[in-house]
Amino acid sequence: MNWLDALAELQQKGEPCVLVTIIEERGSTPRNAGSKMVVGRERLYDTIGGGHLEYKAQQIAREMLENRVRDTRLERFSLGASLGQCCGGATLLLFEPMGQPQAHIAVFGAGHVGRALVPLLASLPCKVRWIDSRESEFPAEIPRGVEKVVNDDVVEEVENMPAGSYFIVMTHNHQLDLELTTAILERGDFTYYGLIGSKSKRARFEHRLRERGFQPEVVQRMRCPMGIAEVKGKLPVEIAVSIAGEVIATYNAHFGERSGEKSQDGEKPVPMLLPASRRSRAN
Repeated sequence: MNWLDALAELQQKGEPCVLVTIIEERGSTPRNAGSKMVVGRERLYDTIGGGHLEYKAQQIAREMLENRVRDTRLERFSLGASLGQCCGGATLLLFEPMGQPQAHIAVFGAGHVGRALVPLLASLPCKVRWIDSRESEFPAEIPRGVEKVVNDDVVEEVENMPAGSYFIVMTHNHQLDLELTTAILERGDFTYYGLIGSKSKRARFEHRLRERGFQPEVVQRMRCPMGIAEVKGKLPVEIAVSIAGEVIATYNAHFGERSGEKSQDGEKPVPMLLPASRRSRAN
């Protein structure tokens, strides 16, 4: 399968991959600039010339998939003794992650705010699971890319999320909110946890969580009230925009920063592909 067909098929399946492109060639190289290959979690599609160069490129791409990297990356390779290839030239590779969600998000509750929030999250580069015990509360049409989960025991769904997930709790029942909060804080491996409610609700929950043995530094990770404080309003869509904004602010906290790691030949990394206005701030 060529790289273009593979890319289309993987994107249709919702499987992340990395598109690797030769964007510069100097001297003798196995393939010309513009050659591409696609690296999936389990398979490699097309080729950039084979040999140790392709092996190293595949290794980098798989690491990017494993670490859920979304930023593009440039790496320069010398095709000499260091790579065991006799071409003797040099090549610059561009690594472009495709289909990698910024965040895995579990939204508990299909009430008014949930119905306003989920379409916003679905329009972001996020993978969303929408969870409620009440089938009737979900709209007739679920936004594309959102997984609807109906479970009589919604607390079970907490453990079904991957490490580093985002949890948003806005159910119809305060006791259920507390049980979900307990399960989420016990996991402890989340990136973000937001609970809908007021400052007085937070105070009551903090008291109950202390009674359950949670330390203050653990409880402090709970965002309640959640959302960006500057976004005022009580309409469901206003609350939803505030929460979505906080989610974006969280996953983009390090947007445009450079990793500082060295390239494969030990040289200083090639700058990330940023517009000049952002590149000056990142350096």
